[in-house]
Parts: sequence; C-alpha cells; structure tokens
Amino acid sequence: MKHIPIFIATILMASSAVAQDWARANLEKSPRHHEWVKIKQGTREVHAFLAFPEVKEKATTVVVIHENRGLTDWVRTVADQLAAAGYIAIAPDLLSGSGPKGGTTSDFPNEDAAMKAIYALAPDQVTADLNATVDYISKLPAANGKVVVAGFCWGGAQTFRFPTNNKRVKAGFVFYGTGPENSSDLARIQCPLYGFYGGDDARVNATIPKSTDAMKKAGKTYDPVIYEGAGHGFMRAGEEPNAKPANKKARDDGWKRWKELLKGI
Repeated sequence: MKHIPIFIATILMASSAVAQDWARANLEKSPRHHEWVKIKQGTREVHAFLAFPEVKEKATTVVVIHENRGLTDWVRTVADQLAAAGYIAIAPDLLSGSGPKGGTTSDFPNEDAAMKAIYALAPDQVTADLNATVDYISKLPAANGKVVVAGFCWGGAQTFRFPTNNKRVKAGFVFYGTGPENSSDLARIQCPLYGFYGGDDARVNATIPKSTDAMKKAGKTYDPVIYEGAGHGFMRAGEEPNAKPANKKARDDGWKRWKELLKGI
C-alpha cells in the first residue's frame, strides 16, 4: 500500500507532461523560424520564445502573456500562429528564475506547482519583465516599432494591467482576463483594449460590467465580446483534439476577430 501514492504521483506527472503533445507536434511541423532568447532585466534573465513571420516588410510585434500555467507548448503555438498571420511574436516566461533551482516553467514538476509560483510573483517584477520584453522586441531589425500585447487567463488580467504602466503599447487583447481592481489606474491607459470572453465563464464575466463602466468613465476604449457556450480558456481548449464544438467555434471566431483588429494597428 505504501507504494500507491508514488504510483499515482507518477501517473499525474506523466499526464501533465503529455497533455500538450498535440501543441508540440504543431510547433515541430511549423515552417517558421523560432528562437529561444534571454532578455536582461536588471539582475534577471527572462527566457522567451520568439517566432518570426515570412514577410518582406518590417512587421508589427505582439507580446504574448501566458496563462497561470506558465509558458506552455500551447502558448508557443499562439506565437507561431501570430507569425503565420504576419507578425513577430514573443512569449516571455514570467516564471524565469522561479522554477526549481532557479529554472523556468518547464522545470516545475506539474501545473499546480507552476500556478502556485505564478500567484507569488511580485507585480512590479512582472511589469519590469514585460517592459524589458517590449524594449527587446521593438528593437529587432525586422520590427516596425509597433508593439501590442495579448494575454490569456492570468495573462489576460496582466494585459489589462500592463498598458497602465507602459505607454508604448498600441493595443491590448484581453482573453478572459479581469480588469484592475483599482479603476483609477485605467486613466493611464493610452491604447484601446479588446476583450474576448466565454459565455460559460460567470466568474470572469461578472467583472466585465465594472471594467466597462470604469473604462467609459476614464474615456478609454474597451470592447468586450462574449462567445456563447464557450468556457474559460476556450482559445486553448478549442484547439485540443477532443474540443467541444462551442469552444472550437469560439476559438475560430476569436482568432478571426483578433487578426482583423491587428490589421488596423
């Protein structure tokens, strides 16, 4: 009997490790150029995944902020899909240095451990890491200087918050993320924000009216769209091999809207 917990733990870790094999396979098939880079931020090094489009002209850049699971293979596929649409995309691992022995997301034993570390991150460190990422990507020779930010779940909330601290961001794409609790911070936002929400996500959707009202009072643009029948995390869940139809439709509609908005940046 004493061996059962070890066996169960092994199975759970294996399940976590293979949960996104489909995403990793998509990355391996991609014809686009990918790089792992290290971005200096004070005494820190932020590991980041970079994806380049196959285009003739300089491109707009997108900073992709990961979910509370950290920088997973699916998040990297988001960067690759943005590159397929003609944008330079970078996904920083905001858990850089927080993993076991100072490692990154991939060094955590499971998603629960990564989530615990995510919520222990200092907001000022997250902002500094994202500022350093914006500085890095905007100076790439292939970049046209325009930077937008997009994030999912925890990253969606960070996408709402980050433009309050960085005036260089041209637009923010908030995927099922909540707005800042202190609405006075919204006055510092200098760009439009676009929201993407699942209809079956009452926890997050309950915050939309407050964010809408606060953004309106601050004279800022905030355009939330709710995709009926979709759950929280539908952009990822809609790509999974066993995706339910509502999540898949929301994912496809979300990508269509996102790419149309990006064209106007």
